[in-house]
Amino acid sequence: MGQPVRDYLLTLCVTAAVTYLLTGPVRKFAIAVGAMPAIRARDVHREPTPRLGGIAMFGGLCAGLIVADHLANLDGVFDLSNEPRALLSGAALIWLIGVLDDKFEIDALIKLGGQMIAAAVMVLQGLTILWLPIPGVGTVPLTQWQGTLLTVALVVITINAVNFVDGLDGLAAGMVCIAAAALFLYTYRLWYGYGIEAAAPATLFTAILMGMCLGFLPHNMHPARIFMGDSGSMLIGLVLAAGAISVTGQVDPDAMKLFAGSERQATHAMLPVFIPLLLPLTIIAIPAADLVLAIVRRTWNGQSPFAADRGHLHHRLLEIGHSHSRSVLIMYFWSALIAFGAVGYSVHSTSMWIVLAITGLSTLGLILLLMPRFTPRAPHWAERFVPPRYRRRKRGGVQDPGAAAEGAQEGQQGPQDGRMGQEGQEPSPRAPIAAGVSGVNGATAIGPRARFSDRRKADSTR
Repeated sequence: MGQPVRDYLLTLCVTAAVTYLLTGPVRKFAIAVGAMPAIRARDVHREPTPRLGGIAMFGGLCAGLIVADHLANLDGVFDLSNEPRALLSGAALIWLIGVLDDKFEIDALIKLGGQMIAAAVMVLQGLTILWLPIPGVGTVPLTQWQGTLLTVALVVITINAVNFVDGLDGLAAGMVCIAAAALFLYTYRLWYGYGIEAAAPATLFTAILMGMCLGFLPHNMHPARIFMGDSGSMLIGLVLAAGAISVTGQVDPDAMKLFAGSERQATHAMLPVFIPLLLPLTIIAIPAADLVLAIVRRTWNGQSPFAADRGHLHHRLLEIGHSHSRSVLIMYFWSALIAFGAVGYSVHSTSMWIVLAITGLSTLGLILLLMPRFTPRAPHWAERFVPPRYRRRKRGGVQDPGAAAEGAQEGQQGPQDGRMGQEGQEPSPRAPIAAGVSGVNGATAIGPRARFSDRRKADSTR
């Protein structure tokens, strides 16, 4: 089993290397063609940052598929299945739509239609759901139209969930990489643990997807030098959906021979095994929850579900006081907990230790979420080693010099943040930073504390 692991590792490394090396030239190209829009109302970065990072990620995808086609232990995936070609066809179409949107801002309905067409292209080439394991019923075969509609729906939901969560530096790429790693462990177990060849394409897709994200993350971590844009977020969302769909409904419960009895009993007993595959939203639960909350929020406010705002989960983390980097790490933590927790439960559903571990980590995650609500004060002997905001006030109302300096600095920034001037007139809003070649250093954090005093409507439908 070691040889296939080395082949997957080689494919992952080649994909990551190609993506990493292409991102620098792609950034220069994006600046040259002007794919660098001005700062919008819902953005958290302060300087115009080039997009089109999806071009480098698509290059990594192509490189990974080419390398895998020439490896002895992976070339059989291309000979026995048409799913890699289906993935490449759908990915090329969705990538092209994303590139055009990054440059010209395509209407949201047109993008939605393009997503459905890309999913339909994959279905026509065999990447579809054939049946579903239903608890208490057994394996339920799907008609062609039922399989097509369900596949298209899962692809569109996954693409938009990843696209919605792409709001902070390194957030979307890191969360998708975590989800791909969890799905890779599961599909690898199905293929080489039980000899189920239907899981082979999904194992390859997730390995390549991890390489795409890992190769792009060094350029996209805070402060980001380039954004993946819709060309990247929709691409990795489609690849993640393809990995889940290629194995969902194509694994025969009796093929694993884990349980004796009828097929109905086997399906019912193996339901935890199918949870990560039957419900791809379990793997991307955080982006999916953000997507559902955004649709409900905008519809409740009388807006279009595609109207952008500043109410996403990552925006709320910034509002309650988390820094940019800490918000990203918290989202990573919850994504890993849900994804790997689901996979671990599917392997050992009767183990109480897994349930206790998930419960304990969930408690830790809630504590991390509430940290900005409480400002701990360090003891006197440790004050010199902590930031000024964690130092105690001295007796007599005299504040620590470091804390006083920090407060003075915040006070100087107060009038610039929209407070009333001495004449009682409200200061004019800051002029937006125009997109240009000079002064482009990437995104910067919005600050140590939230300054979202109003939820202005964004000027883009993305």
